[in-house]
Amino acid sequence: MFDTVQEVRRALAAQQYIATDEIATVIFLATRLGKPILAEGPAGVGKTELSKAWAAVTGHQLVRLQCYEGLDESKALYEWEYAKQMLYTQLLRDKLSALLADAQSLTEAADRLAAEEDVFFSERFLLPRPLLQAINSDTPTVLLIDEIDRADAEFEAFLLEVLSDFQVSIPELGTIVARHRPTVFLTSNNTRELSEALKRRCLYLYIGYPDIQEELEIVRLKVPDLAPQLARQAVEAVQALRQLDLKKNPSVSETLDWARALVALNATSLDQKTLETTLTILLKYETDMARARRAFKLGGGSDNGRTHR
Repeated sequence: MFDTVQEVRRALAAQQYIATDEIATVIFLATRLGKPILAEGPAGVGKTELSKAWAAVTGHQLVRLQCYEGLDESKALYEWEYAKQMLYTQLLRDKLSALLADAQSLTEAADRLAAEEDVFFSERFLLPRPLLQAINSDTPTVLLIDEIDRADAEFEAFLLEVLSDFQVSIPELGTIVARHRPTVFLTSNNTRELSEALKRRCLYLYIGYPDIQEELEIVRLKVPDLAPQLARQAVEAVQALRQLDLKKNPSVSETLDWARALVALNATSLDQKTLETTLTILLKYETDMARARRAFKLGGGSDNGRTHR
């Protein structure tokens, strides 16, 4: 689809995603080699947005599987629609009675019923979840397996067959092989170490916080109404906050929220009052707020929401 890394980078830029050479190279290689991409890094730096941008670039449907503790195969792959099966059983009651009417024994009746069970365990009663949707799709898809580090290790092991062979096994139906191999993005916020087996099947990509020029470019692209000088002041402030050893650093998405807030407030410069009253858009812990106030020499503090001097 794309002949060079630079074409990939330009295509992502057209979808308002600023990609580094490393990001564009990994995506280029993933499409050429047919390998999943494992994107690790802090929350809010654009890992999930990358898959959305790539779906927009390719025009492929984005299928998202949000991972969480306790996620299992039935929520990720498929479920049988038992309610629908029961409804059909009730509607077909007369047919079933006729089928079993002249059976000479319970064994014969059970055998006749078993011969018809494929009717009730067919794709007609299958409820596909994200993994099966992506594999069984008639058109190419982008499969996002978001925050895989939140899932249990057992689920991670289950994914290995999917990521290796792009096929799934359903006992009642057999093996279903992907009609079109999806482009797979896995994201991780590094809350736990992932297995080497999973990493081995993926191209690895670390997305960290952007440097000042990259973040300024992102802000200018996403929030064009913010005055250039104010945009630089805001990005410089965010970059300074990330040097403070905070409990939670401001993410790129929070930088953009802050930029939009400054536009909404008709701010013209980043004075002390503006910084003090909008700092909560960037920081979400009181200890971080206190540290930032000391660093920026802000006079205010908060006490149950009230500001005092």
